[in-house]
Amino acid sequence: MKLLEGKTVLVTGGSTGIGRAAAIGAALHGADVAINYYTRDEDAESCVAEIEALGQRGFALKGDVALPATATEFVAQALERLGKVDVLVSNAGICPFHAFLDMPVDVFERTQQVNMHGAYFMCQAAARQMVEQGHGGAIVAVSSISALVGGEFQTHYTPTKAGVHSLMQSAAIALGRHGIRCNSVLPGTILTEINKDDLADPEKRKYMETRVPLGRLGVPEDLAGPIVFLASDMAAYVTGAALLVDGGMYVNLQ
Repeated sequence: MKLLEGKTVLVTGGSTGIGRAAAIGAALHGADVAINYYTRDEDAESCVAEIEALGQRGFALKGDVALPATATEFVAQALERLGKVDVLVSNAGICPFHAFLDMPVDVFERTQQVNMHGAYFMCQAAARQMVEQGHGGAIVAVSSISALVGGEFQTHYTPTKAGVHSLMQSAAIALGRHGIRCNSVLPGTILTEINKDDLADPEKRKYMETRVPLGRLGVPEDLAGPIVFLASDMAAYVTGAALLVDGGMYVNLQ
């Protein structure tokens, strides 16, 4: 059963990690897929190749999500090349780990711009197109378990993920009358480029694994199913919700 048959899905940060898994997962479920990415040309090309190998249309657009013009161009290109916009997966994000007391201003500001401003502009641009089309749609934002818990070296990052979660709640209210559903997924510790260096220490990785009731850290593909579900008509009455995808880590923190 293909849950996204005939739909067009846009994914930000789609060249690697969770975004790539979501893009390929959407194609597996019958969607045409556009990805936005920032630097990794070869990874973006290979992602599109995988989408096309599944019999779906796909393309990649390079651009910085922190710039409002990137969102406008991404949606415009999707409309021109794929014909419509049914789903946005707002995934692009960064987390350069750093201590709080000497946090460089540029690191703080860049994290805010990519994670929070980028999500806002992309969701707004996609929603405008969905409203114009008049047949509803779905927005799925990748927040984080960090929206609910703190992190010593993530004081610049956790507020952005709480903001993304809050954005989906407010957007659900603003867009419900247009048939547009807005939800977030909250990944736990997922093995991606963001935390590759942080988890390179075998002892730290082993410790993190012991905190997860399912006994392992997540991989990007663990997010594909939940994202496809929230994007699909199976979640037709789900909006303003936040789905933890963390192997049970959050409920095991006491």
